[in-house]
Parts: sequence; structure tokens; C-alpha cells
Amino acid sequence: MNKYKYIALILVTTFVMGVAFPVGKVGMAYATPFFLMGIRFVLAGGILAVIVWKKSRPVGWMWGKAALIGLFQSAGVMGCAYYSMNWITSGESSIITCTNPLLVIVLGTFLTGAKYRGRQWIGVALGFIGVLITFGLQMNFQAGMLIGFAGAIFFAASTLLIKRWGVEFDMTVLAAYQMLAGGIALLLLSAVTEHPYFTFTSTSVAVVLWLVILGSIVQFSLWFYLLRSGDPAKTSAFLFLVPVFGLLSSWLLLGEKVAWYVGLGGAFICVGIFLVNWEGKARSEGRLARVR
Repeated sequence: MNKYKYIALILVTTFVMGVAFPVGKVGMAYATPFFLMGIRFVLAGGILAVIVWKKSRPVGWMWGKAALIGLFQSAGVMGCAYYSMNWITSGESSIITCTNPLLVIVLGTFLTGAKYRGRQWIGVALGFIGVLITFGLQMNFQAGMLIGFAGAIFFAASTLLIKRWGVEFDMTVLAAYQMLAGGIALLLLSAVTEHPYFTFTSTSVAVVLWLVILGSIVQFSLWFYLLRSGDPAKTSAFLFLVPVFGLLSSWLLLGEKVAWYVGLGGAFICVGIFLVNWEGKARSEGRLARVR
């Protein structure tokens, strides 16, 4: 993929991911978190399934793989992220959820035998330090933080599963059916653990439409495409941008405070992204020689 196209898609995807946190918190004033997320993904998955109906659909065990990805990606990640906002801010939830890149490299190393260079480990570590700085170095081990971190683990697992199984699917088809599976699971979870409700207002309907169209259909389609098109660790490294967008949009939409250390943390995040993705002069020259 052309690097400029890759960067543009990364920026669009991470921006939409970041804004989804405060938008979702606005929606939680009108619905319970699991029920809101269930509605979001059932509607998004259903609409996208209709759009891609003529494309190649899963067969046999592919249905199970799509469902498992949905349980991790849609139900696990977003269910934990939004449920955690009962205790912490939307900006803090976005920061914790997006520790995923560090977990991708750790899990990829131990579970799949993937090899990552020392520079990549340093880059992800610096990015993680940036997340801590952005969070204000005040990470108390409370329920919201632990639930958010569980979502990050689900995120890392789903990233690796998509990279392993994604070649079997059309990416938009996978995005559709994994959202349907995750949405159904969230609605069932809501029925068991919550007293689900949804208050119809112009604001609540606007929130659902935003989450369904931009926050789900567009976001997941682009994200799955990027994961299949490149190295999952490198692509996931850009998720460190999500907390930056999440904090800024939380400040604009919800009035959540953004402290001076956010800029410092953002600098660490950018350095970490550079180190994870930079191939080095020698490697780049070697690639050019092979092309010639």
C-alpha cells in the first residue's frame, strides 16, 4: 500500500476511534452501556451485511472464526471500554484501551513466535510511557481501570486473530458479521447484568447514528483492511494516537480537562510510533536493491 494512503487511513481511523469514546459517554446518559453498544453493533453489522450481501460469505468454520473475533473485538473491547466509563473519564478509558500495541507485541511473541526487533520493543515501551504521562501518572488500580485494561487484552487478541484468519475473509464481510456476533453477545449480557433502557431524544438518536455509521461501519472496515494489509504490531502502534484524539474530543465535547502533561505524553507517543515503524537506512536500501 502507498505510504501516504496508509498514513491517511490510519489518521482517519484513529480519529474516529478517539471521538467514539466521548460520543459514547454522551449516549450513556440515555442508555445503559452494554445495551447501547449492543444496539450499535447489531444495527451496524446488519446494515453492513446487507451492503456486502453479494460478496463471498463465510462457510463452515469461518462462521465460528468471525463470531470469535466479534466476541473479542466488538463485545470484549467496546463492552469493557464503555462499561469502564462508569468509573473513569472517556479520555482515561481511551488511554487504557489503547495500550493494545504493547500487548500485541508481547502476545505475538509468546503465542505466535513472531520476531520483533529491539528498536520496536523500545518504541512501544516509549509509547506506553507516553500513555502513562498523558494519563497524569495517576493510574489508581480501581474497577474502571482494570475493566479498561481487560478491554485492551481483548483488543490485542482480536488483532492477532484478524491477522491470522483475515486472509480467509473479505474484510468488509468479516467486519459485518463480527459486529453482529458482538452486538448479539452484548444484548444478551445487558439482559443478564443491566436493566436496559433507551431514551429517545434527538441527541440519543444522533449518538447512535454516529456510532453506527462512522464509529462502526467506517471504522471497523478501515481497521480490518489496515490490519490485513500490514504488520499488526506496526499498525497497532498507531493506536497510541487514539488517546490523543480521545482526550482532545473529550475536552471539546464533555469539558473534561486536558493538562499540560498531555503534550509531553504526546511527544513520547510520536517517538514510539516512529521507532516501531522506522525500517532504517540499511534495510530500506536493501529493499530498493531487490526491486531493481
